[in-house]
Amino acid sequence: MALKCFPLSKVYGLLEPGPVVLVTTVGKGRPDIMTMSWHTMVEFEPPLVACIISNRDYSFGLLRAGKECVIAIPTVEIAEKVVGCGNTSGAKLDKFKKFGLTPTPAALVDAPLIAECFANLECRVADTTLVTKYCLFILEVLKAWVDPMVKNPKTLHHLGNDNFMVAGERIKLKSKMK
Repeated sequence: MALKCFPLSKVYGLLEPGPVVLVTTVGKGRPDIMTMSWHTMVEFEPPLVACIISNRDYSFGLLRAGKECVIAIPTVEIAEKVVGCGNTSGAKLDKFKKFGLTPTPAALVDAPLIAECFANLECRVADTTLVTKYCLFILEVLKAWVDPMVKNPKTLHHLGNDNFMVAGERIKLKSKMK
């Protein structure tokens, strides 16, 4: 096999961590939505999620101040709305109205669920140790919601720049992880 040097600026597309998600927060009297793809599980029970939210994003300040959010997991059917949310700032724009998404009250946090997403995770900030240096928040999932009508959801995955992939075929292999 002949290997070729690969640009470091494109490594993200090789290690893409999971589906593109929408993160809702609340501040200044209204909810906001941001699109995020830099996240990973760091613990199973309680479920902890590490995520990077740039300190240049409006949502960074809302999450830092409010210490809670919802991670909503969309399917490819609303991909254009998801990308639209990521290409706009919520500082002066109501993204729920702009992109035709439906805020739904959460049970344990003030940030809303997104009705159009097949799964929603209510979260609170559990650790901010690395926020100042790396913009990395550790979130504890307090409650999880899924739409039982959605079977085998096709999630959107960001590969860098304008490139996305839709989750493909599922296979089963024996694993000790449950």
